[in-house]
Amino acid sequence: MGVPEYIQRMRKHVGHDLLWLPSVSAVVRNDAGELLLGKRADDGRWSVVSGVVDPGEQPATAVVREVREETGVDVEPVRLASVVSHPYTYPNGDRCEYLNLGFECRWLGGTARVNDDESEAVEWFPPDRLPDLDAHARLVIAQALAPAERAYFLPVGAVWDDRTDVR
Repeated sequence: MGVPEYIQRMRKHVGHDLLWLPSVSAVVRNDAGELLLGKRADDGRWSVVSGVVDPGEQPATAVVREVREETGVDVEPVRLASVVSHPYTYPNGDRCEYLNLGFECRWLGGTARVNDDESEAVEWFPPDRLPDLDAHARLVIAQALAPAERAYFLPVGAVWDDRTDVR
């Protein structure tokens, strides 16, 4: 899908200056225990599937959408595994600081394939034979694979309102 329209509008005002953006990352395992990774079209690096949360969109909904858009794979988020802020500078000079929510996701179906212009390749990798990954991708994967309790997040498709029971 590329750069969302609202970010393109902001870039007209701020140029390459820093933007603070919410994002999600998906650590997806198939039935063989392999991890789904995408090779980014912008910098040629392998990474977990990630993307920006659109205004009004819940993070769990965003992670399902991003995985489907970028890989053609359907997933279910099962656990919020990490919440970290990290900087990223794109090859064109655009600077972002992402507040990233890393989700452990269950593969529901679909065949992994390049599904948009954001990826050069999409592949399943055994956890012990991952390609070179940046520090953020390694952290998100490590946290998603670590045993932990399920974290709270709004279910897929939920809409926030004043009556939502938040603990």
